[in-house]
Amino acid sequence: MFIVIMAGGVGTRFWPKSRKKTPKQLLNIVGEKSMIRASVDRLGKLVNRDNLFVVATEEQHEGILAHLPLLKPENLILEPKGKNTAPCIGLTALYLRRINPDEVMVILPADHLVEDEAQFQEILLNAEKIALQTQNLVTIGIQPTYPSTGYGYIQYNGMIPNDFNIKAYHVKTFAEKPDKKTAELFLESGDFVWNSGVFIWQVKTILTAIEEYMPGLYDSLMEIDKVIGTSDEESVLNKVYCQIKGKSIDYGIMEQAKQVAVLKGEFGWNDLGSWDEVYKISPKDENQNVLKGNHVLKDVHDCLIDSPNKTVAALGIQNLIIVDTGDALLICQKDQAQNVKELVEIMKRKNLDELL
Repeated sequence: MFIVIMAGGVGTRFWPKSRKKTPKQLLNIVGEKSMIRASVDRLGKLVNRDNLFVVATEEQHEGILAHLPLLKPENLILEPKGKNTAPCIGLTALYLRRINPDEVMVILPADHLVEDEAQFQEILLNAEKIALQTQNLVTIGIQPTYPSTGYGYIQYNGMIPNDFNIKAYHVKTFAEKPDKKTAELFLESGDFVWNSGVFIWQVKTILTAIEEYMPGLYDSLMEIDKVIGTSDEESVLNKVYCQIKGKSIDYGIMEQAKQVAVLKGEFGWNDLGSWDEVYKISPKDENQNVLKGNHVLKDVHDCLIDSPNKTVAALGIQNLIIVDTGDALLICQKDQAQNVKELVEIMKRKNLDELL
């Protein structure tokens, strides 16, 4: 199988630590390793130097190679501009098709947390078998543990027959991030799982799906395909790719395709999408605070305070996120952590490039 790590995002919800040149996936948000290094290492024997590919932007080029000594430089696919996951996956498939169009490609985000690595590897191997036998587009769903409003959901029905006694289910529908009441209904129904953003399919299968469901993207990819390996590759790629309309693989393909399968995963997953998710999974003190750095606190409860280079003195506060990086300080309510990206948009409009 080909392992494809999508690493082109900036992770704006993790501002002020996550910036263009040091995005979330290159940071040690949890643990001692960068998130992208942890994403590769957890694959164990499933990944080797020849089958590992990473998709990113030019700004992240040097950082990714520094964090992934296993990665061949020629296996780092650079997007001229971030265009969401459908163009990213389609572009990667063009290069992989030249190696083996029948091979399975596993697409993984660079910035998720997985606790049970053995279970994770096993479900990827099972998904590979389903993708090969059924030519389905396969994804991994996570058994919900609470009515999350921060994750997308997948509704499933009926088992897919296969020769391996693997529990694979037909996907009935995809649902975007719900409100609290809808999320509770999803859990009560018992036939919804969280959308992990992990995909498994044959190279030729996804290109066929793009041709059918995203013909505009397919035409652009074919323009690029003609010049891969020639002296015109860079100029055509820059011109054509920048004109592509960005769209997620979920919207563009998965919600429309008819042959979509989901396998349920229970391996301690979290997409670590915002600072409040870091708070949820991190060890806490007797006042339910997550603390990093020096601090002087009184009557402080249920806070995340990350300030490795500056002492934080706080009095009588609760449910706050406080992150200091020296040149910037974030303070927000925990329940607003998903909206930190809106602050980044304001900074862009104000041309505060030094903070981005």
